[in-house]
Amino acid sequence: MKSSNFKLRTSHLHSGGFTFVELLATLVLISIVMPVVMQTIGLCTRLAGQSRREIEAACLAKTKLAELTAVEDWQNGSTRGDFGSDWPGYEWKMAVANWPDDTTVRQIDLTVTWRAAGQQREITLSTLVYPQEQ
Repeated sequence: MKSSNFKLRTSHLHSGGFTFVELLATLVLISIVMPVVMQTIGLCTRLAGQSRREIEAACLAKTKLAELTAVEDWQNGSTRGDFGSDWPGYEWKMAVANWPDDTTVRQIDLTVTWRAAGQQREITLSTLVYPQEQ
């Protein structure tokens, strides 16, 4: 019995810490994996920024389109503009055309544009309206 206790004690004393080879292997593995992880984080950050800008543009287009149709500015209002200092970098333009299937219905296309990553981006929302009878 005493000899087995002694074996446990000696094996327990030699099992502490890492060897130099284990530490070196860990550093090599980290140096291989870390650049890939950093590139992935950078890519995800850029994609999140692009998605945020697209969502903002879609919300701005929806709001402006609702405003133009509610107060009927689409008939004689301005056809382009920006969103002021609250939304710098975003601009809008409106196009009105006859609906192909019905000459009494008009199609309003509202396009919001912005620059991202050196490229012009845009999103277009459309709706159909009946002109005000005069």
